[in-house]
Amino acid sequence: MDFWRTLVGKLWLTISGLVACVLLTLGLFLLPYIDTNFTNSDAIKRLFTYVSIIGFTMTTFFALFLLTKITQPMQQLIQATDGIRKGKYNTRLDLHTSDEIGQLASAFNHMAEELEKNIQSLQLEKEQMASVLRSMGDAVITFDKQGNMILHNPLGEMIMDSWHKTGWEQSGNSEGTAASRVPQPLYPMFERVIRERQEESSNIHVKQQVWAVNMTPLYSGEDVHGTVSVLRNVTEDVRAEKMLRDFVANASHEIRTPLQMIQGYSEALLDGMASSKEESDELVQVIYEESLRMSRLVQDLLDLSRMEAGHMDMGFDEMKLNELMERMDRKFSVRAKERELKLDVICQPSLLLIEADTDRLEQVFTNLLDNAFRHTPTGGHIQVKAMLQGEQVEVTFTDTGAGIPQEDLPHIFERFYKADKARVRGESGGTGLGLAIVRNIIEAHHGVISADSEVGKGTTFTLLLPLRHTERV
Repeated sequence: MDFWRTLVGKLWLTISGLVACVLLTLGLFLLPYIDTNFTNSDAIKRLFTYVSIIGFTMTTFFALFLLTKITQPMQQLIQATDGIRKGKYNTRLDLHTSDEIGQLASAFNHMAEELEKNIQSLQLEKEQMASVLRSMGDAVITFDKQGNMILHNPLGEMIMDSWHKTGWEQSGNSEGTAASRVPQPLYPMFERVIRERQEESSNIHVKQQVWAVNMTPLYSGEDVHGTVSVLRNVTEDVRAEKMLRDFVANASHEIRTPLQMIQGYSEALLDGMASSKEESDELVQVIYEESLRMSRLVQDLLDLSRMEAGHMDMGFDEMKLNELMERMDRKFSVRAKERELKLDVICQPSLLLIEADTDRLEQVFTNLLDNAFRHTPTGGHIQVKAMLQGEQVEVTFTDTGAGIPQEDLPHIFERFYKADKARVRGESGGTGLGLAIVRNIIEAHHGVISADSEVGKGTTFTLLLPLRHTERV
């Protein structure tokens, strides 16, 4: 540092000038005395030399005193302040004096200590907030008033990245990257919250998913300077709610039909509309058949509920798969002749023993074959084939029926779902729960069921069953 720009340097020059002025003034006033007592010029020169040396020595001593007491403590204070500016909040001054410099150093140390405590508290709160945000199951995203993202948790970042990949961009966004801006699905709500200064909640649909969004304005005094958005994926909740509504509607519809027929034919009997015993027996037979149909529906509902609740009793034991296939052949061979259908049941000879629940597996085979018979026209072909595939058994049920449209395939294992556009229910209508029950039984065996179909050419159901049952942890 340039000495002449320091406080001590300026004081030293000032004092030196003052001393010189004083000496010159005193010299003018003492000139007669000097002329009287000092008779030659050498003596006068020595006098002025001694006086100058004494004056320079005194000012230099004073400057050194100031340098020690003022400049050096001030430089320490400047260095400590610069350390605080750079983030070194543990910086302290080691100055113990009773003057103003000591008081300033003490105040600085106290200020640095309080600042360090506040910074540590803020850092702790920031880390706690970050931990809370990271642990939240909902996405949290904060935007400023211009629509720039300023805070988010990992789930929020993932959603922003995912939505950005769809190519949504705001035409009015000139600053910041598109990935850090309010995405298109949230933009209308963002504008309303900023404009109306009120919290908003809504469900938005994005890429076949449903998100529940709660957006709240961020206030800075009286002004809104941004928004906080909390997003939750409620796709499964919405889907479950829709399935529940559909289930109630379908169950009510399926039960109402036999009830109406039972009620109608019962009223006919009570009103004496049957003129003969044959007519009366015919009405009673219809009532009986409809009551059986309703009983099957109720029993299927109970079975399905128990399965989905995990209360299905399964008795796993070694069984001969070829014997089950032979029983299915005998059970449906007469029906195949009556319908003029070709039925082939093929079982690989080595498939003798598998570990399964025989009754439940027979229920699966019966249901799938019954569906094939109901939807295959006269002259068609139905094939059941079992083959060994590594540690699994693959069983296929193939028919040449009407087929199932591709848009219906993902839903055929849902309760009451019927692909009525292509597969028309026959005379012995089902309950609409058969495939849902089949899926639950196969999954209870730790197996997999899938369907492949083409309209007008037929359908194939494929079962993959493990040879040995193992309990899942």
